[in-house]
Amino acid sequence: MKISVSYLSSKYEKRKTLELIEATTADYIHVDLMDGGFVPKKNFTIDEVLELFNDCEKPLDIHLMVFDPILYIDELAKLNPEYITFHVEATKDVVKTIEKIKEHGIKVGLSIKPNTDLYELMPYLTLIDLVLIMSVEPGEGGQEFLLESPHRLQELLKVREENHLSFQIEMDGGINDETILLVPELDIVVSGSFICRSDHYQEQIYKLLGK
Repeated sequence: MKISVSYLSSKYEKRKTLELIEATTADYIHVDLMDGGFVPKKNFTIDEVLELFNDCEKPLDIHLMVFDPILYIDELAKLNPEYITFHVEATKDVVKTIEKIKEHGIKVGLSIKPNTDLYELMPYLTLIDLVLIMSVEPGEGGQEFLLESPHRLQELLKVREENHLSFQIEMDGGINDETILLVPELDIVVSGSFICRSDHYQEQIYKLLGK
């Protein structure tokens, strides 16, 4: 299991938080971008994201919580992220957005809200590299893990196996050293406040990994 650390729910200012994450064994930095439309909260402009993450050494795992995500791709591609993930609910042209991300040689993730039927993902699973299951309502850190999330993971694992697909499965929201035990089959887990509100980032990562 790989660890993607979300830096927003932190005791420290953003640059200090990123420095602390960079010093750990985390696999990715999870970058949330919210537009105030698709989710109620707005956090950064594109320019702020480009400035903040320009010098990061760890691979970036970008999660777009925005309407019309295709409008953001060209600029975000300048950061050369590992993944750009957008929501199936956020655009009427999912395939065009997938193709736009692939044009830049970036892996494509597709995310789904807790109340959206997994069936909405099915037409696109052969086209993407990652599915991000939201285990809280997107847009706000520190929420409690939704207990139906492990069931959604099991459904998706079954679909992947039965259709011989290779996409990674990631989960985001309310992940800590207890809730992670409910979803041990995940390929990537996103954790924010559990790590970044502590004084010992690496220790918290080890707890997630059962070390």
